[in-house]
Amino acid sequence: MTRKAPREDVGDERLEIGSPKTWAGGVPAVGHALGTAYRQMGAGRTLLTLLRVNQKTGFDCPGCAWPEGDGHRSPAEFCENGAKAVAEEATVRRVTRDFFAEHPVDELARRSDYWLGQQGRLTEPMYKPAGSDRYEPISWQDAFGVVARELRALDHPDQAVFYTSGRTSNEAAFAYQLLVRRFGTNNLPDCSNMCHESSGSALTETLGIGKGTVLLDDLHRADLIFVVGQNPGTNHPRMLTALERAKRGGARIVSVNPLPEAGLLRFRNPQKASGLAGTGTALSDRFLQIRLGGDLALFQALSLLLLEAEDAAPGTVVDREFVEAHTHGFEDWEKHLRGRDGAGPDWAEVIEATGLTRAEIEETARDVLAARSVVVCWAMGLTQHRKSVPTIREVVNFLLLRGNVGRPGAGVCPVRGHSNVQGDRTMGIYEKPKPEFLDALEEEFGFPPPREHGHDTVEAIRAMRDGDARVFFAMGGNFVSATPDTAATEAALRRCRLTVQVSTKLNRSHAVCGEQALILPTLGRTERDVQAGGEQFVTVEDSMGMVHASRGRLRPASDVLLSEVAIVCRLARELFGDDPHVPWAEFEAGYDAIRERIERVVPGFDDFNARVRGPGGFALPNSPRDERRFPTATGKANFTVNALEVLRVPRGRLLLQTIRSHDQYNTTIYGLDDRYRGIRNGRRVIFVHADDLAERGLADGDMLDIISEWADGERVAEGFRAVAYPTARGCCAAYFPETNVLVPLDSVAETSNTPTSKSVVVRLRRAAEDAAGGPAEGPAGETATRRGGG
Repeated sequence: MTRKAPREDVGDERLEIGSPKTWAGGVPAVGHALGTAYRQMGAGRTLLTLLRVNQKTGFDCPGCAWPEGDGHRSPAEFCENGAKAVAEEATVRRVTRDFFAEHPVDELARRSDYWLGQQGRLTEPMYKPAGSDRYEPISWQDAFGVVARELRALDHPDQAVFYTSGRTSNEAAFAYQLLVRRFGTNNLPDCSNMCHESSGSALTETLGIGKGTVLLDDLHRADLIFVVGQNPGTNHPRMLTALERAKRGGARIVSVNPLPEAGLLRFRNPQKASGLAGTGTALSDRFLQIRLGGDLALFQALSLLLLEAEDAAPGTVVDREFVEAHTHGFEDWEKHLRGRDGAGPDWAEVIEATGLTRAEIEETARDVLAARSVVVCWAMGLTQHRKSVPTIREVVNFLLLRGNVGRPGAGVCPVRGHSNVQGDRTMGIYEKPKPEFLDALEEEFGFPPPREHGHDTVEAIRAMRDGDARVFFAMGGNFVSATPDTAATEAALRRCRLTVQVSTKLNRSHAVCGEQALILPTLGRTERDVQAGGEQFVTVEDSMGMVHASRGRLRPASDVLLSEVAIVCRLARELFGDDPHVPWAEFEAGYDAIRERIERVVPGFDDFNARVRGPGGFALPNSPRDERRFPTATGKANFTVNALEVLRVPRGRLLLQTIRSHDQYNTTIYGLDDRYRGIRNGRRVIFVHADDLAERGLADGDMLDIISEWADGERVAEGFRAVAYPTARGCCAAYFPETNVLVPLDSVAETSNTPTSKSVVVRLRRAAEDAAGGPAEGPAGETATRRGGG
């Protein structure tokens, strides 16, 4: 039975702490999934909707980007968090004009992310005029007129920022980037800038493609799988099914993470009797509890041990044929690793950096030596550090050494988060487009696109902060809650003349806005999309480069909603008038017309309209995987030399990583539990090793403030309950977006400019101690301050 949206916000008054779980899935996963779905959708709508998730003629899950594969699909081809994502979108709750009349913007800004998201689906365009304290209804035509007026009033197109969320379809993304470049800027920051930008940077340099090199079948065929800096039990639960299959095929799994995670310990597959009634499958054969930032040292040490094994038995370890035929830079890399250049890894530094013992690393190396085919999977735990790009380059070195790229059961597997974040980048959502892509756009559409690189996410925040950007337009997402340095980001957005959010549901970014603000409600994945040319479908690209169709079936949450494609095309017509270069009305009427243009602009989409209508879609070409061809600057896969720098912190400090709870996907908070870690009815907790608490005179249950330290001063997040937890010594963890306030805007990864949300230097103090500076009240009683320069 459905439940109404909460009227009152909730805090952590009922917070309960239990023991962390040692397995994931099973009956509780089914119960939680269906319970959430029933509360949001009701029984009939739940059945109708969930049976279509990830089916070949259904809709793509709006959650993660894990692939489905080409073969048989279960009638329940979704995970617990996928069901929650669908329920949040297909909810019967509605946010109407009466809601906005009752709740001024300042009040909404004080609400929690959970409360905002629970209010339901947006139903009509809303506008906050300059000087007003709340949103009011506006027609679509007038809304587009406001955006066009403000864009035309800019001194230069680069004074506008156009953000994209990873939920946006291929068709909408292609049309959106076309509008932006037709307007005259490459300011196209996206959520990739904050997650896998480091992966793309490292892989493009070393392998010639900014994506993974494996298909789902490669995981099933691997002998050894590393899962590094990743919690698939919460963030990609369907990955556990692939790992279970790999295990049953004889694979070994090594998990590398500061926190032990239930999903990598044991999996009770809820779609099998053994998972519902039995003990399930033990997944990790080896758990390396690494210190934050220690992964580069680990993979260098493993590679050094492989070289030493080659010395002991020449011709048995290194794939010399592959190295000589397909790689460049091996000699310089080997010289560095062996210390012959005077700068190679030192075992004392390796142990300090990783927090592991030499025996643990040597045992892992023996696992590698016993495996013919190795896959390395990773997520944010590898990508959000200052040295993330060198770290991922070192992972590539490790794989190249034994030829573990471009053959079955082997390769790199960056596991993408949002459902089409990879597809959006393929479609041209990128602030640094390749010249070849711009050339193809110009040839196809007949206008010269801008060539100067635009702003990424961090640069966009700086531009708004400094007054260099005056209009912010977001195609989906929750920019305020996804970005670092919350106080700086909010101040930057409030400096804008206009902020525009294309959204399905209410979120914090609607409450932190410019002088004028627009909310443009759009269709969800679950909903039927009917245009002048008939019923439409969209396409997405999953984490492994498979492109497939997504067809919603539900009646839209409101008859007023427009699709993302329609919003882009109607705005373009208002902005450009009768455009001689782009047939915007034709694009809106039928999405086949957009796919025809994608086919001519984006490599790999030959015969797009026909192939995507086939069952399961098609795989995009991937030359490292398919041909062992590496389109890099050298024409080969590149070994790279990466200096090992131990991440040391001042005495008494810890390294903080921001993490998700199990009742969360990205910035969407489904509930207030994190049952695998033993947390119920709250989110303001910090996980710290019991010995680290004791060293500071603290204990489990203490109420703490978390203070991050940076060159421009301190940032404070107040009121977190200490939870003694078996994390790596010297490391701690807390949920985002609550702790995004602690991540300095200027603390970014080298090359990729990704915020360093997994290695924030912090100290802890008992709550209310040393509280000079006057904390400012935040959402749902949350307090946060920033002290110091800047």
